[in-house]
Amino acid sequence: MSEPFQLGDELGPVKVIHVQVPEADVKGILVVDNVAAGPAIGGLRIAPDVTLEECFRLARAMTFKNASAGLNHGGGKSVMIGDPHASKDQKEKMVRAFAKALRGETDYIFGPDMGTDELCMGWVKDEINRAAGLPKALGGIPLDELGATGFGLAVAAEVAVEYCDFELNGARVAIQGFGSVGIHAARFLSEKGAAIVAVSDSRGTLHNPDGIDISALTAHKLEGGAVAEFSGGKKMDGSAVNFVETDIWIPAARPDVLSQDRTGDFKAKLILQGANIPMTHDTEKDLESRGVINVPDFIANAGGVICAAMEYQGQTAQGAFKAIEEKIRENTKEVLERSKRNSISAREAAENLAVDRVKAAMQTRRFGIF
Repeated sequence: MSEPFQLGDELGPVKVIHVQVPEADVKGILVVDNVAAGPAIGGLRIAPDVTLEECFRLARAMTFKNASAGLNHGGGKSVMIGDPHASKDQKEKMVRAFAKALRGETDYIFGPDMGTDELCMGWVKDEINRAAGLPKALGGIPLDELGATGFGLAVAAEVAVEYCDFELNGARVAIQGFGSVGIHAARFLSEKGAAIVAVSDSRGTLHNPDGIDISALTAHKLEGGAVAEFSGGKKMDGSAVNFVETDIWIPAARPDVLSQDRTGDFKAKLILQGANIPMTHDTEKDLESRGVINVPDFIANAGGVICAAMEYQGQTAQGAFKAIEEKIRENTKEVLERSKRNSISAREAAENLAVDRVKAAMQTRRFGIF
């Protein structure tokens, strides 16, 4: 049974702010978790059912992610309750109002997340001049266009397969969530010889045990088509992608997509967490007890925030991708080695690594994290 949600421990959060702007139909939350290493950086998520618990869990994941990546940033997260597919005009009104309401919170730097993109960050910059993941026209490194997070997942895969009984070339991959992260993860893994055998979006799953034509499927998806409507495979329900016969499973959408009561149906040998908090810690423990290798979210999917942080510091795309490869390769190996050496879960090994770095940063600050 999972432990009840508790907000707050020795690491944070520093600040929790509830935002309401009635005239713009905005309700949201900002959690600034820890700023010992520097101002928090984390994405703005829009979804109809986001909660304080989800926001805090995501903010803590960002604290760990930024610390593990060796960035001079703490962790934070902001969420707005709303339709991620709202019209451009409505979304602009909401994002601008939310950002303006938080203009005085200089310990937090906005970045893109589910429901937001580079254009949204351009609106934030225009309002408060405090955003990363900007459009190319504003000097940004286009994270979604270049696929920074997906690239990092492919790097993590190269390291993690050394701890598995299969090679990346020829490995079968299932991707839950064929959005900006999933599309690029599929592209980079395909280039390394992996076969993408199942993908899903909010409207269903496409499965082809012989491999899906990712270039054609991506074009179909970018034109607005559902993956299950693509002709290159069998249509299945949305959750089916979690239980197909495969070597690698990549959750790349919402939190808690795999429940503990379904771990017995899970068939993959390696999990690369493309989404933040895609399952509970108890679910992870169940899977690892069955021999599944797991690379936790803030280790595997750090490519996006590394890229955003490099952009914020004025680095080029080439420099950002070099940093992604170095940091994710090093951290994936360190976590899996610690897990193996100390007979602990990969999550525990990753959190130990991150907490050590956060606490070291906290020691340099007056009054700890403040």
